[in-house]
Amino acid sequence: MSRHAHAPLTQTDLPTGILLAAGFGRRFDPAGLRNKLLETLPDGRTVAWRSARTLAAGLPNSIAVVRPGMPELAEELRRGGCRVIEAPEAEAGMGAALRAGVAACADARGWVVALADMPWLSMELVRAVALTITSRDTIAAPWRDGQRGHPVGFGAAWKDELLKLDGDEGARALLKSQPVTRILTEDDGAFRDIDLPGDLV
Repeated sequence: MSRHAHAPLTQTDLPTGILLAAGFGRRFDPAGLRNKLLETLPDGRTVAWRSARTLAAGLPNSIAVVRPGMPELAEELRRGGCRVIEAPEAEAGMGAALRAGVAACADARGWVVALADMPWLSMELVRAVALTITSRDTIAAPWRDGQRGHPVGFGAAWKDELLKLDGDEGARALLKSQPVTRILTEDDGAFRDIDLPGDLV
C-alpha cells in the first residue's frame, strides 16, 4: 500500500465513478413489477440511494446510468449524489450501459465502475480502487479468496476498449485477458449483491 502514501490526489486527478443502474433485475422479480433498486434496506434507505451515496462520497463527480423511463429511480440516484445519464442502448445489457457511461465522461482520468445492486460497498474501498489507478493502463479490483469483487477501476488507456462493449457481457473478457492489480480485502460489501428479495436483509 506504500504507493498510496504519496501526496494527496486532487479531485481532478481521480477517476470518475460510474454506477450501473440499468439492469432489469429479472431474478428478483420475474414479473417485472418490483425494481430491486427501489426496495428499502433495513435502514429505510433504498438500494439505489445507498449505492449512489457510497460512490459519490468516494468520487464526487460520479454518474449513474439508467434506462429511459425510470424517473423514480433517476431521482433516487440524484438524491444519492450521482449525475444521471439516460441511455436507451442500456437495455441491451451491462456492457452497453458501461459503454454509455464511459462515453458520457470520455475525458476522465479513468473510471471506477460499481453496480447499483451492491449497497454494502464501502466508501473506503471505492477510494482504494480509485487510488490504485496510478497509471493510464492500470486495471484494479478488490480480491478475496481468489475471487474478484467490485468496484472495478480502469485507467484512461482502456477507453477505446470500453467504448467497444455491447450486450450483457460487461468488461469480463477484458478483465480475463489483462493483468488486474488486486486489492486484497475482507470487506464483504465488495462481493455481496442483491439478487433475490431475501438478500435485502
